[in-house]
Amino acid sequence: MTRTSAPVDAPGADAWEGLVTTALLGTDRRTPPGTAPGPDAPLALLDAAALATVRRRAGLRPARPAERPQAAPEDARPALPPAAARRLAMLLADRPGPSGGGRRGAAPDLTELLPQWLAVANARGFAPPPQVLPALLDAARGRTDLRPAALEFAGPRALWLARLNPDWRFALRATPGGGAALPHLEDADRIRQLWQEGLFAERVALLSALRSRDPAAARDLLATTWATERAEDRLMFLDSLREGLGPDDEPFLEQALADRSRNVRATAAELLSALPGSALAARMAVRAEACVAIDHMRSAPPQGTGTGEEGPAGTAPHSQATPAIAVEAPHECDPGMERDGVVAKAPAGRGERSWWLGQLVEAAPLGTWSRRLGGRTPREIVALPVADGWQGELHAAWCRAAVRQRDAAWSRALLGDPSAPEAGGPGAVSLAERAKLLGTLGAAERAEWVAGFIAAHGLSEAFQLLGVCAVPWAAPLGRAVVDALNIARDAGSYPWSFSGVMGLAERCLDPCEASRLDGLLAVPDEPENASPGAGGYWAEAFQRLVTTLRLRAAMAEELGAA
Repeated sequence: MTRTSAPVDAPGADAWEGLVTTALLGTDRRTPPGTAPGPDAPLALLDAAALATVRRRAGLRPARPAERPQAAPEDARPALPPAAARRLAMLLADRPGPSGGGRRGAAPDLTELLPQWLAVANARGFAPPPQVLPALLDAARGRTDLRPAALEFAGPRALWLARLNPDWRFALRATPGGGAALPHLEDADRIRQLWQEGLFAERVALLSALRSRDPAAARDLLATTWATERAEDRLMFLDSLREGLGPDDEPFLEQALADRSRNVRATAAELLSALPGSALAARMAVRAEACVAIDHMRSAPPQGTGTGEEGPAGTAPHSQATPAIAVEAPHECDPGMERDGVVAKAPAGRGERSWWLGQLVEAAPLGTWSRRLGGRTPREIVALPVADGWQGELHAAWCRAAVRQRDAAWSRALLGDPSAPEAGGPGAVSLAERAKLLGTLGAAERAEWVAGFIAAHGLSEAFQLLGVCAVPWAAPLGRAVVDALNIARDAGSYPWSFSGVMGLAERCLDPCEASRLDGLLAVPDEPENASPGAGGYWAEAFQRLVTTLRLRAAMAEELGAA
């Protein structure tokens, strides 16, 4: 047992707060207790504050005995190399300056390097020096985006500290069970007990951990209490089945289609539609096939019409039949469609029939269309004309289906060639859709497509696409970004328009590219139509980029991850 201490004869909190309030209001509006208004009131306030301060600091008196805190747990991970520990202290000591519209200068932004440092340190499995934990928790407190990596690196001792300081309680909230370890996944009794008695966050964490290890066991555990769970909890638990989703989950999800919660039914239908072999996917395919077909009756002039050429004996050339896709949208949303996840009520501004059609096509297996449309490949199907203005709706639904079903062949067809006019395929009507389609491709192919997009269209629309590329950027993508920045600089473009891409390059460009940038550090000659001072800004921006890349290389080397 130990004794803590408290100030001797310390004035009550109310008395001190009263003096603070008087100072804030001014003695012309309020005077200290026992003091009359007048010129002596300010001196009396200062005297009272000085006396109260001394009394608060003068001494300590025994307080009630309390249990000595348990010792901090051990962290078995290897310690940071000394150079990496010094680098971490430097990164944590840096604080962002006041926001404003001024230049950033040529110095690297250390606050943006901390997330990358943490990612490498976590990948290497290092433990932090104990003395940096308070600064690390303070940094994570101020930046929610930093918390997952910071808490993983901080380890169990951060949770021990968080129980002693209310400012760091976020660490307990961010950790399932407030830092309590999940039971071993082989311990069936403890798993069952935590599932039945644990807090919601603990149960979600348990289900997710078990799902990643043994999908069937996680699903069976969820089934034991499914009928008694609250609707909002059922929705969250059902969402965890995305991890390891497979055909064995179909019976459970089919039962969830009859759930009393509309959101649960919709999520179950979405998961089933991501299983091309499911009964729901087959039902959706039948409905979608009834709406979409090849129409051979439409005709179009043959190739070469309009050039002035004539057919045999001077006759006009004959039309030839050209296949097109004909669409007949549903005329009603029947109960079976609703049970399978089709939302009957269309959003404001959308026609009901097009709304229903989009949901059917989105949920149908993409393999349906090759069989339905004459054995054509995805690229050939996307190239077909669509009659009566239905192309946008049909292709947008195929985009959503390709993302949901992770179908790379359909994603390639819908993306089209990156150098195509207006920078997109026929179905990719927005940058957001293109970014989602790119997410279904491998990292190398994704980088190659975005590099081609930048080479053809520049950087003005590429920011969102760059965000889905793996880090560090592949060499072709890095070169495309640097070349586009150089072109913008030489053209005298407004440099501030590219600050977002430049910041992204500082975080994502491969540090090996630094040597290629040395030729861009000088202040360029400014064209007549250039923004005033643009050359100096570009030189500073490239200097900052080079310095940051070399700093990132040094950080990786210090962590043994060169």
